Amino acid sequence: MDQDIPTFKKEVVNIVMAIPKGRLMTYGQIAALAGSPRAARIVGWIAHFGDPNLPWQRVVSKEGYLARGYPGGVSGNSKALAREGVIAEDYKVPIDRLLWWPVEK
Repeated sequence: MDQDIPTFKKEVVNIVMAIPKGRLMTYGQIAALAGSPRAARIVGWIAHFGDPNLPWQRVVSKEGYLARGYPGGVSGNSKALAREGVIAEDYKVPIDRLLWWPVEK
């Protein structure tokens, strides 16, 4: 990895906190924006072991599949997204319509 883990983790957390309700980002997208494009799995580990108060329900696979490691599994992930108006069919969301990119500063 190009960066040390604490700096990368801080970037990941900042990105996840910025995802608006009803919008989604992918693990790989977050990894790239945090400075390590090949670290999507590390983003997954940060989500799995990180702060449960962050909106991790808004982070999905590049195909739009929900996270099995989310509290309550894919069902819990689906319910959390439904509370925000995002409906998953067969534990998959329409990533092409809901993908969010932060505005560059």
